[in-house]
Amino acid sequence: MTVISYADSALSLLPPVVAIVLAVFTRRVLLSLGLGILVGSLLLTDFSITHTASYLSVKVEHLFWKEGAANTWNLYILGFLILLGIITALITVSGSARAFAEWARQHIRNKRDAKILTIFLGCVVFIDDYFNSLVVGSISRPLTDRYYISRAKLAYLLDSTAAPVCVISPVSSWGAYIIALIGGILATHGFSDQGHLSVFLEMIPMNFYAIFALLLLICVALFGLDVGSMRTHELNAQRGELWDESKGNPPGASAELPEAETGKILGLFLPIGTLVVATVYFMISSGAAALAEAGHGFNIIKAFENTDVSSSLFFGALIGLAVTLVLVIKQQVELSMIIKAITTGAKSMLPAIWILLFAWTIAAVIGQMETGKFMASLASGNIPFALLPAVMFILAGLTAFATGTSWGTFGIMLPIAADMAMGSHSAMMLPMLASVLSGAVFGDHCSPISDTTILSSTGAGCHHIDHVMTQLPYALIVAVISLVGYTVMGYTESVAAGLITCSILFVLSVMYLKIKARA
Repeated sequence: MTVISYADSALSLLPPVVAIVLAVFTRRVLLSLGLGILVGSLLLTDFSITHTASYLSVKVEHLFWKEGAANTWNLYILGFLILLGIITALITVSGSARAFAEWARQHIRNKRDAKILTIFLGCVVFIDDYFNSLVVGSISRPLTDRYYISRAKLAYLLDSTAAPVCVISPVSSWGAYIIALIGGILATHGFSDQGHLSVFLEMIPMNFYAIFALLLLICVALFGLDVGSMRTHELNAQRGELWDESKGNPPGASAELPEAETGKILGLFLPIGTLVVATVYFMISSGAAALAEAGHGFNIIKAFENTDVSSSLFFGALIGLAVTLVLVIKQQVELSMIIKAITTGAKSMLPAIWILLFAWTIAAVIGQMETGKFMASLASGNIPFALLPAVMFILAGLTAFATGTSWGTFGIMLPIAADMAMGSHSAMMLPMLASVLSGAVFGDHCSPISDTTILSSTGAGCHHIDHVMTQLPYALIVAVISLVGYTVMGYTESVAAGLITCSILFVLSVMYLKIKARA
């Protein structure tokens, strides 16, 4: 079956636009994603009903089985979600989550401290964005619930310490992937004498969106800067409505479970700690095995570059589940409670799994529509050199927003940014590359079809579209600050000038938000 190419057509934008606009206005994520998939499939098959049906059946099959073998990435991620749901439910019935909440009542003094602790945990658990959102969510949810912090606010705390932290951390799945991409780009343009890690570290101060998204998050936690729909969610939380109950239970939120009276904090932190340690071990060992197979010596950055993230998450969760089961059995929790926790925990992840399956499918459709290539082609016009960093930030943001993937945007836009820099001013290559990284994280942060955004909602136990809409104002504020910074940096060719400009705008924005929050 032949599919039509839309790489040179604005029609390639139609599927993501349909999905995103409908999701925002209808608040029905699955329906919106489904219609986006259908529109893209019809376009690709020239509106042939039979070919569209055939095309969709192949795409559904590829979610689980691809090129004659199991699609292990998807299956391991889905398995990780289910296992984490079970672990969380078992921790709940053991009474450990309640014990942690009681501990927090004595040691965490107020809402602000609860939010700061969540941010701290998010910055510490930086090895992978999926891992960050789900694991930190499991730890922090009893704490934030105790202080009546809305699940939408928790989702924002998780999402803004996931990608923004991972993108500036060299020892993470993101950092390793970016270092590998940058290494290939530098070699292509004759810069092979520069160390790839040192180049990555040099680009960190140029990643304006990641830096100021984290700073704004801290200010929101410290000063209670609740604006827009976030304020509504926080006010509702003060009345005991932590999420919009009219929409039912959100993904990741278990139904009411019985709790043992003998729970201890160890029952929360030992399983999660085991999960973290085991996952890091599997990430390093799978990367080391890939290096050995290729005949290369061990290197921690290279190990993360070659790691198998999905299988590491799955097997880490298996070990975490085993430890959790041992603890609840040793605690003599009733068998009926254990069985109920296992079934309820697995079911609690089904809404997130459905959204993720639809998001993966629309991502595959968008990939064949070549939406990313069309977005990249917009940068090929006669653009003044000084505006190139700002233009690349915008295009990378739009591409990530439309496709729902930072990594895909990196792969498409980084080589283009390097080529444009070499064609005009090679000294600005690193700022150009950094603007792409920054823009991609911004677009991914805002996109309803981004898997990181979906899993942040799941980790927080928040309705997905509520998380998207409450986070959007904060993301847009930082994006505007970053855009001005990249414009100044382009005209002055000074990273310091860009950072100073962003810092001034950031302080003014925080002052304005403080006034707005008090109004």
